[in-house]
Amino acid sequence: MLERYSRPEMAALWTLENKFRVWLEVELAVCEVWNELGRISDDALAEIKDKADFDLDRILEIEQTTKHDVIAFLTAVEEKVGPRSRYIHLGCTSSDIVDTANGVLLSRSAAIIAQGIDRLLDVLEKLAFEHKGLICMGRTHGIHAEPTTYGLKFAGFHAEFQRHRERFEAARKSISVGKLSGAVGTFAHLSPELEEKTCAKLGLVADPHSTQIVQRDRYAQFFTSLAIMAGGIERLGVELRHLQRTEVLEVEEGFSKGQKGSSAMPHKKNPISAENLCGLSRLIRSNSLAAMENQALWHERDISHSSVERCIMPDTTALIDYMLHRMCGVLERLVVKKDNIERNLFGSFGLFYSQRVLGKLIDSGLRRQTAYEMVQKVAMQCWENKIQFETQIRKDAEINEHLMANDLDEAFDPNYYKRYEDAIFERVFGKSK
Repeated sequence: MLERYSRPEMAALWTLENKFRVWLEVELAVCEVWNELGRISDDALAEIKDKADFDLDRILEIEQTTKHDVIAFLTAVEEKVGPRSRYIHLGCTSSDIVDTANGVLLSRSAAIIAQGIDRLLDVLEKLAFEHKGLICMGRTHGIHAEPTTYGLKFAGFHAEFQRHRERFEAARKSISVGKLSGAVGTFAHLSPELEEKTCAKLGLVADPHSTQIVQRDRYAQFFTSLAIMAGGIERLGVELRHLQRTEVLEVEEGFSKGQKGSSAMPHKKNPISAENLCGLSRLIRSNSLAAMENQALWHERDISHSSVERCIMPDTTALIDYMLHRMCGVLERLVVKKDNIERNLFGSFGLFYSQRVLGKLIDSGLRRQTAYEMVQKVAMQCWENKIQFETQIRKDAEINEHLMANDLDEAFDPNYYKRYEDAIFERVFGKSK
């Protein structure tokens, strides 16, 4: 999956080679702090930093025997460093290195993901202002309701992704921790000072209290925030898929030269990117469930979580990064068909004005249910006979007993539905122009 759906920066982060490089980064940071605390001499530290390296194939070869990846890694590094490698991993247990490295890897992946969120927010803002004032039919239950604007459609998605950004940042902060507290979190062979200083060197904060591991509620929060974000991408994808249906056709995904939509039907132009993104969001959600299942481990630690995380950490971060940028590409090439938007707006005979007429009748002094029945009777006649609602309302003697011509002019003004568009834009973007 990584190979198919990773962008280069994210793919490079999650290679096996880079995982061990980050492990070595953690080990060297620990050595540097031991040096600051007087446990490792300057000469020893200099030699360790000069020689510390590994060969990936050698690690994998050793692991065939040890069946333990951290020991295989340390052995391969020891072969490069020589006698002073005795200071590497001093006082540490495997999870001190692995979980702290996970904090580094996840925080770096989060920085990449944040770029995608920001790009999508920029694209949505541009579309919102570009289509501000473009009146279209709003739909509830898939049925024509009342008009909205395309500007408000995109502004709504922008507001949602602002929330995704906030949730993600909270999860990013929670995941950016390390631990160097030893086998059961008591610092028996380490110290809180060493932990705090090492984490600071790595751009992390020390987990206030870890056992042998960083507790997995942090991971559950992180992957759940990505799952909710994927749900937002899916909601946007579902909207685009509906709007591209032949009967609606208000938007189209860009269709490049030479692209094909069907092996059998040459005329097809399908919303394949939106559909693909909807499918991938299901994987992100299932991975978040796996992250939540990892929370309840035995006592101070077991390893039932580690096999899961080897899959979900690279896959989920790579997928959400890919999804964000692919959705940006869809929106940047989106074709908005204004003629069809106007056609659809009046495709239900102007029945969307029904609530405006109802309101005018209520303002004239009629009881609500009486007014409702009067308007509904005309509306159903128009729907069944395919007659324009405005025409029938203006001809209806019963309604005209209560409403003047200027009342009806006001009721049938489409600009009424966008009179608060500026106010909504101010709320979402902090500006209306």
